[in-house]
Amino acid sequence: MFVRTFFALLVLAVAISGCARNTPKSLAFAGSADQPYLLDSGDRLRVVVFGQESLTNSYTVDGGGNIAMPLIGAVKARGASVRQLEQSLARRLREGFYRNPNVTVDIEAYRPFFILGEVRNPGQYPYVNGMTVQTAVAIAGGFTAQAKRSTVEVTRQLAGRVAHARVPPLHPVRPGDTINVEERFF
Repeated sequence: MFVRTFFALLVLAVAISGCARNTPKSLAFAGSADQPYLLDSGDRLRVVVFGQESLTNSYTVDGGGNIAMPLIGAVKARGASVRQLEQSLARRLREGFYRNPNVTVDIEAYRPFFILGEVRNPGQYPYVNGMTVQTAVAIAGGFTAQAKRSTVEVTRQLAGRVAHARVPPLHPVRPGDTINVEERFF
């Protein structure tokens, strides 16, 4: 009897573990909040070059990940922090135009986030600093009656790779994230 019970529990444990979805936990995203924000397509930047009004302007990171400035042309912004872009712009301006350019970059508008699945108004929405999954759902009109509310799946670019994680409603959202609210099964 003991052997039968043991094997029955073993079979049950194997069956249950096979049903678990092979998705990285939210721990995969834990370190991403501590990292500096990295620029990407869709971010709108305010670049100020002190004393050079013709270069001071708003620039959008294009689909290729660049911003195009007068005199120096396309400058790679994708994957760079604001500080790294400031240094890159200053270096390019120093290479032939200005002795000691003072460049400041600020983010005017972040790239949008996307929300799909069981929300009233799925789609693309502007990112607001400090946003959580819960506020993103509220912006999209709230959950539908069929929505699974305990966790959602978030897809995010991390270190050049696409990562997926199932996260709770109070998890932070980053610009460019795709949030999928799944249907519940009961």
